[in-house]
Amino acid sequence: MRPCSTGPARGGPSSGAPQWSTSVGAGRAAQLIDVVAGRSASGVLAWLEERPAAWKQRIRYGVLDLSGPYRKVFTDGLGHVTQVADPFHLVKLANSKLDECRRRVQTETLGHRGRKDDPLYRARRLLTKAHERLDMRGDTKLRGLLAAGDPRGEVRTAWHAKETVRSIYDITDPHVAHHFVAQLGLDLQDESCPPEVHSLGRTLRRWLTHITAWHEAKVTNGPTEAINNLIKRIKRIGFGFRRLRHYRTRALLYAGRPNWALLATVTPR
Repeated sequence: MRPCSTGPARGGPSSGAPQWSTSVGAGRAAQLIDVVAGRSASGVLAWLEERPAAWKQRIRYGVLDLSGPYRKVFTDGLGHVTQVADPFHLVKLANSKLDECRRRVQTETLGHRGRKDDPLYRARRLLTKAHERLDMRGDTKLRGLLAAGDPRGEVRTAWHAKETVRSIYDITDPHVAHHFVAQLGLDLQDESCPPEVHSLGRTLRRWLTHITAWHEAKVTNGPTEAINNLIKRIKRIGFGFRRLRHYRTRALLYAGRPNWALLATVTPR
């Protein structure tokens, strides 16, 4: 499930504030199932209530992008489903916390936002790049920039935290992974860590079972993201849509294998 705006695209005809919808997709089949109005749990739960019980029982996994409302959908509407936190979104969060820390330290030490000659600004891309993809020159440059622009070592700590989060997915044993993530969540809340790392640690503890469920299920949000990209392409081509009905019909047609019973206003040829 992914939220997406159905309002006019920038530069298109405006009809007020954008409306939001939620796309519901089958991950492994990479198929859009339906588009539901709104982006809260209530709309999707109401949609699930209308689905046959046998259809819902066939669902085994629900892959989440660390979204509270969608976790509620699976908890309340599909209690039998194993909920899995998507690895990409967890690593993305770790990178986001690292960047927040870098920008805060930049402002506190130099009194302004990053400029092209500032050490931390020059290090921004090196910091978020996977460490194993840095050659010796890149690694030396990164460490030199951190030494010059990170006097208290806060950005370095956030960088190490990001790399440690990435290493979660190198673990093959689910039980080892569960223990590792639980301990990491505690370690990242140590008083010596910057506030952004504290926040990351709290997220790890709050989503512990969802994160480590990946080591059993090995499912991701990749196919769902591909579906969402197709839907965004429809919105760009149409310069936005004024009516959710038209938007939903076009999205279901474009995403492939539509359920014609859900498209009462469309007559197949």
